[in-house]
Amino acid sequence: MSGELKKTAKNQAGEEATRSLREIVIEEVKFLLGLFAFLLLFFNFVFGHFKIPSESMQPTLEVGDHLYVNKFAYGFSRHSLILGLRKLPFLKEGRLFGHTPDRGDVAVFRNPKTGIVMIKRVIGLPGDRIETKNGRLFINDTLVNRVLEGEFSYREHRGYVAQVAKYKEQVPSEKDPHWIYERSDFDRLDNRGPYIIPQDTFFFMGDNRDNSEDSRAPNGPGFVPFDHLIGRAEYMVYSTKRCKKEEGLKCPGRRMFLKL
Repeated sequence: MSGELKKTAKNQAGEEATRSLREIVIEEVKFLLGLFAFLLLFFNFVFGHFKIPSESMQPTLEVGDHLYVNKFAYGFSRHSLILGLRKLPFLKEGRLFGHTPDRGDVAVFRNPKTGIVMIKRVIGLPGDRIETKNGRLFINDTLVNRVLEGEFSYREHRGYVAQVAKYKEQVPSEKDPHWIYERSDFDRLDNRGPYIIPQDTFFFMGDNRDNSEDSRAPNGPGFVPFDHLIGRAEYMVYSTKRCKKEEGLKCPGRRMFLKL
């Protein structure tokens, strides 16, 4: 009888161990599924991470900068979604909780012609008249003032040396001024327009005015529909690219946690 009791106790202990292991596995799976669902919602509707691939937004953003993008700033559309979810057939064009960008915002959007994700500065709002004349920006027939800080050369990430003038510029209703680069006032994009911005679309320009395939360029995104906006870039968090210091050439140096 004693042996049978030991056998029964051993079987019960085995069953409890098996049940405990099964419960642990179920709890772990539930946790991982919950974490995945949270991250999916977070990265689709709240937070975006983007890396700068070109010089088009210099000096505000440099090649290799990693950005925090607020997806909630302009509301949500299918273009806010990650992992190709925007292509789901039941998703329609349009925007939920839409909030119009402010002129001067640095915004991430999807190129309506190519589907490529881009980042530029909002220059034209619906109904605006935008024009560049001899390198100078006009908004609604009013010249946007710029103040020269200096001229210098730097090496682009492709290896070429560029010579630019750096200006401080502030577009109407922009809270703080921003900086722009100009190679000259007679480049290919320095005499464009006038453009009358249609309803529910926006006009974008890069801060590196002569090195930006923006809304002025024949192969650029043109007028960008509101529902193609992904979010507002708010912080440059860190950069992985380091320039080599060379005599006579400017190097931006280490950069992190910069408010845009």
